[in-house]
Amino acid sequence: MASHLLSLIIFSPLVGAVIILLLPKAQESLYKWISLANMVVVSALTFAAFLQFDPNQTGFQLVEKTLWIPQLNVYYLLGTDGISFPMVVLTALISTLASIGSFSIKKREKEYYCLYLFLVTGMMGTFLALDMILFYVFWEVVLVPMYFLIGIWGGPRKEYAAMKFFLYTFAGSLLMLVGILGMYFNSAPHTFNIMELVAQDFSFGFQKIVFLALFVGFAVKVPTFPFHTWLPDAHVEAPTPISVILAGVLLKMGTYGFFRFSFPILPEAANWFRPYLAVLAAIGIVYGGFIALAQTDFKKMVAYSSISHMGFVLLGLAAFSTNGFNGAMLQMFSHGVITGALFLLVGVIYDRAHTRDMNAFGGLNAQLPVYSGFLVFFSLASLGLPGLSGFVSEFLVLLGSYEYSKLYTAFACMGILLAACYLLFMVRRVLLGPANPKWESLPDINMREVVTVVPLLIITLGIGIYPRYLLSFFIPTLQDLLASIGGTLM
Repeated sequence: MASHLLSLIIFSPLVGAVIILLLPKAQESLYKWISLANMVVVSALTFAAFLQFDPNQTGFQLVEKTLWIPQLNVYYLLGTDGISFPMVVLTALISTLASIGSFSIKKREKEYYCLYLFLVTGMMGTFLALDMILFYVFWEVVLVPMYFLIGIWGGPRKEYAAMKFFLYTFAGSLLMLVGILGMYFNSAPHTFNIMELVAQDFSFGFQKIVFLALFVGFAVKVPTFPFHTWLPDAHVEAPTPISVILAGVLLKMGTYGFFRFSFPILPEAANWFRPYLAVLAAIGIVYGGFIALAQTDFKKMVAYSSISHMGFVLLGLAAFSTNGFNGAMLQMFSHGVITGALFLLVGVIYDRAHTRDMNAFGGLNAQLPVYSGFLVFFSLASLGLPGLSGFVSEFLVLLGSYEYSKLYTAFACMGILLAACYLLFMVRRVLLGPANPKWESLPDINMREVVTVVPLLIITLGIGIYPRYLLSFFIPTLQDLLASIGGTLM
């Protein structure tokens, strides 16, 4: 099993999808349990990989390599390191919890769970592929199930949101493909192998062109201002479990692309584009914060907050320093956990009240004390309260950006202040004040819903109290990356 462990992690969800597809409609009560069991298997395989993973090793581990398309020198090449492995763990965690959250889906369950498991395969493959054509295939695979999951099981404007998501991300992907082909034809010998591309000496002018092509593909997925407009629509219309995956995993695919491809393969261009990355990061942090502050829709507020929080990842990348890179990676993981929990909590209240208008609530802390406790906890984590994971990641990014530019650090601090405003305003409108008699019979969060958020609470608290453990997984790899691209080492 060890030699093909990564393949098992990627493709085992497809086994569950095939089983569900073959089951008769009379057995539809089993669909959700097969999906959950399959995600438990994926988590167990990920844990097996965790036991074999050596965080002190900077190279790729658990590598699988087989010639796939000989005519183009394309390989089925998988591997993981300190950059990708935390994302694999995050994907397994979020996908398993979202599978439990999917128990509320009652329409066309067979198609839903088949597409859901297909989506997990695409996400895992994206983080583990080391051949750029293989990476591109998995990257595009993610678009198809996500399009249907939003377009069929989404809200009133689901078709519009699904089409907007698909067109934005597909257009960005095509530009990314142009950049990939450019690197292939300018490498000697022609190769799509990431490890071989890193060793190529591309000209500075060529690097800038390819960096820009890759940047658009990755920036749409992050999403970076001004490529962000698909995100609020997709989040608002998507069913709750898909919003959780969208925020918890899919957005990280974009920033992962910078770490995995843009910076190591095109280091001179990355350094040249630093000021522009920092400007877009600062705009995204402040813009996302102000727009979130203006929202009355609970889900849309959390969606816009993602634009602001993901701006910290881009700012950490622009810092080109140990603190900046460490903070960016930690923010990717932390944001996936915290925002995933917030979307689950939005879904809890929407399933009961059938509205996301924050002004329609009030005084729910007395009616739903357990739910209120979870909401306050994750709101404080999102705004960066010391002792929770959001504080550690954003503080490291601020340290890194301060070394690069005090001006951009000031804008980032403004984003933190805005986060405190829109999250505390949300708490005041939803939980505090006079109780609305309309919601006096509203039931509190149930045990199934508690199970989906408690693991995220433990992780948020654990990282906040002892971040060193998670940092130890990617610090060696990031240090090696910084050394290879001429970044600032501690």
